[in-house]
Amino acid sequence: MGDLASLGDLRGKRVLVRSDLNVPLDGTTITDDGRIRASLPTITALSEAGARVIVCAHLGRPKGAPEERYSLAPVAARLSELLGHEVRFAADTVGPSAHASVDAMSDGDVVLLENLRFNAGETAKTEAERAEFAAALAGLADAYVSDGFGVVHRKQASVYDVATLLPSAMGGLVKTEVDVLRRLTVDPERPYVVVLGGAKVADKLAVIDNLLGKADRLLIGGGMLFTFLAAQGREIGNSLFDADSVAACREYLARASESGVEIVLPVDIVVGAEFAADTEVDVVDADHIPAGAMGLDIGPRSAQLYADKLADARTVFWNGPMGAFEMEPFAAGTLALAQALADVTARGALTVVGGGDSAAAVRRLGFADTQFGHISTGGGASLEYLEGKALPGITILEGKS
Repeated sequence: MGDLASLGDLRGKRVLVRSDLNVPLDGTTITDDGRIRASLPTITALSEAGARVIVCAHLGRPKGAPEERYSLAPVAARLSELLGHEVRFAADTVGPSAHASVDAMSDGDVVLLENLRFNAGETAKTEAERAEFAAALAGLADAYVSDGFGVVHRKQASVYDVATLLPSAMGGLVKTEVDVLRRLTVDPERPYVVVLGGAKVADKLAVIDNLLGKADRLLIGGGMLFTFLAAQGREIGNSLFDADSVAACREYLARASESGVEIVLPVDIVVGAEFAADTEVDVVDADHIPAGAMGLDIGPRSAQLYADKLADARTVFWNGPMGAFEMEPFAAGTLALAQALADVTARGALTVVGGGDSAAAVRRLGFADTQFGHISTGGGASLEYLEGKALPGITILEGKS
C-alpha cells in the first residue's frame, strides 16, 4: 500500500486527509485528546511538505444533519494549539464555507472541515448517494490520504468512495495500526495472551471464535464475563449478561478445552446492590454471587491471577475494561490489568491496547501512552481485523497500490 511518498511532490497540492477526531466531549471541553494527538504526525508531515492540508473527520452520531453538540469547532481549536499555528475551521463540509476556506489556503496551511456526518451522503447505504457526496469532497482536493484508523472498517464516502476518485495513500497512523495488528495475527511471538472485557459479549463473539485458533490464553473480564459464568451454570445474581450468547460461550469453553487454549475467568468478583458509585460493595467468590447482587469488577484475587497469566507473555492484545472503571469502587481490576500490561511491556513484550474504552481507561487511570507498546485509535476496527474481516478502507487502498 502506498505511503505519503507515493504521492510525489505535494507542494501546492490540496490534500484531503481523513482523520479520526471523534474525541469525547463534556459540552465543548475535550476530555481526552488522544486521537487528535495521534493525527498530528501525518498532518504535520503534509504541511511541512508544502501541501494544503484539508482535514475531514466525524464526531459522534448525528443523523445526517447539523447538530451543534457534534460540531468539530472545539477540535479545530485544540488542533491549532497542538500544531502551534492556526487551523482554519470551515463551518460546513462541501458548501460555501469549505470552498472559501480551501480557496484561501497557502502552501502549508491546514483547514478542518465541519463534521462529515452532518451530510447524509457520508454514511448512506446506497452507493449512488455516497458517490455524490464523495465527488463533492474529492472536488476540494488533488490527492487523498487515509489516516483515520477508527473508521477504516466502515464503507463510507470519506473512507472508501473518495479513495476511488483521487490519487490515494495511507497515512502514518493507519500504516502503524495495520503493521501492529498484522503482528498479532501473523506468527505472533508466544505466549500470546488476549484480554477481553467490556459490557457486551455479543460484540466480541467473532473475535473469540477467530482467536481460539491463534491465542494461547484468553482472559475474560468486564460485563461479558457473567455470560461465561452463566454458560458454566454458575449463579450470577443481577449481573449483566447476554442470554442469547450463553450457548456460544459454552461452545467456546468446550473448544478451548479440546484445543489446549486456556480461557481464564475470574475467581472472585466485586459486587454491589446497584450500578452506582455509592452502593455498598463486597467481594465474593465467583461461584457465589448472591441473589440481588450485581457484579461490577473482577476481585483482587482475580486481578493477581490475571497478572500472573500475563507475566510470561510476549504478545498481548487488550480490548475492554475489567469493570465499571469510571466509578472508583470498581476501577481496581482495570487498574491492576493495566499495570500488569505496563510491566510486561517493560520486559520487552508487544502489548496492544485496543482503543475505545480501554484507551480511555489507561489514560484516566494515570498511565502514559509510552508504558504500552501501542494504543490503538480504533476499537471497532481493531476487533474486526482480529475477526479476520476485510476492512473496506484498507482494501480500497490495497487495490489501488
